[in-house]
Amino acid sequence: MPEKDSTRWIRQPSNNAPIIPLKNQKMFDKTPTSEIKALFLDIGGVLISNGWQHQSRYKAIAKFGLKKQEVEARHKLVFVTYESGKITHDEYLDWVIFYEPRTFSKQDFTEFMFTQSVAIAGSIDFFKEIKQKYQLKVFAVSNEGSELNAYRIKHFKLDELFDGYISSCYVHLHKPDTAMLKLASDISHTIPEHALYVDDGKLLTEIASGLGFQTLHFQSLQKTKTLIKTFQFQQGADT
Repeated sequence: MPEKDSTRWIRQPSNNAPIIPLKNQKMFDKTPTSEIKALFLDIGGVLISNGWQHQSRYKAIAKFGLKKQEVEARHKLVFVTYESGKITHDEYLDWVIFYEPRTFSKQDFTEFMFTQSVAIAGSIDFFKEIKQKYQLKVFAVSNEGSELNAYRIKHFKLDELFDGYISSCYVHLHKPDTAMLKLASDISHTIPEHALYVDDGKLLTEIASGLGFQTLHFQSLQKTKTLIKTFQFQQGADT
């Protein structure tokens, strides 16, 4: 039997799962201040290198001797569908890579694909410290395919940081769809003004700001350590 904790529930949402509507503000802990009570973090580009962006694909194309133009055209057509959890990893590979016979296996390609993920030095530990210091709820709001997401969660021990995952592959939405942030608010019981959204995509932070979230555009860990001091957090156990 799977664990019946909040993290598992968020990873595998059901159509019957109760969702608290954002408009029902009386369900939330409202205060007149803008103290931050929750962090909503992107994964790729904030904690870990972007999972399957063009740099990694170009390396794979060179390593496996693929036709760049064909692979990129096929990838562009199906990638959002893949990250939204509407096709499997195997289907993605069938459509983008193995549409003709290859001298390498799916396992060979998948292993290469996954090992392109590298932690951004110090970032995971930094956000763990912020979470502990201010006793924050922390949720991932991320576009990632299911198998790659599962690999990164396990390999980088992200369960030690996150209370749940609003991942595109689980909720069948894809940033910049604003429904992902609204879902993060609903599940965490945090109104936008009390949440800090951190993303390496400038446009995505601008969209979040327009929804009322506090935002931080992640450019480097050094800059983030400086900028985060400008935000007001709730009083935690160590403050």
